Amino acid sequence: MSPKIGVGVLIFRHGKLLLGRRKGSHGAGDWSAPGGHLEFGETPEACARRETLEETGLQLHSLQNGAFVSDVFPEVQKHYITLFMVALHAEGEPQCLEPEKCEGWQWFAPEALPEPLFAPLRTLIARDGLAALQPEHHH
Repeated sequence: MSPKIGVGVLIFRHGKLLLGRRKGSHGAGDWSAPGGHLEFGETPEACARRETLEETGLQLHSLQNGAFVSDVFPEVQKHYITLFMVALHAEGEPQCLEPEKCEGWQWFAPEALPEPLFAPLRTLIARDGLAALQPEHHH
């Protein structure tokens, strides 16, 4: 089984990060950024825009490349490389457009994140610290 590529979208507004609680797939009950699978021929930017629109209704403008992390999920026999994309200007208010996959979206200060976090975010913070979730880190 080859690793799969996931794209996670770190959307910041007023210094806070958008997270939703996962349902229905691996990591259910964990808090995660919007995102999903990179499709064949798709750029990470296009994937970030598509998944964010499908899940939250937010329109993303400029995106920056963030970090990437590697996580193995033994319980589902999957290995993901997650590419984080950073969005500092999202248009609209987040809506829960895929209620079967997410319980709803909320904004969190980086120093007050909910638990448990979805593995890729946990890995990112364990490696790079909370600085990885400071928007000014990404200018």
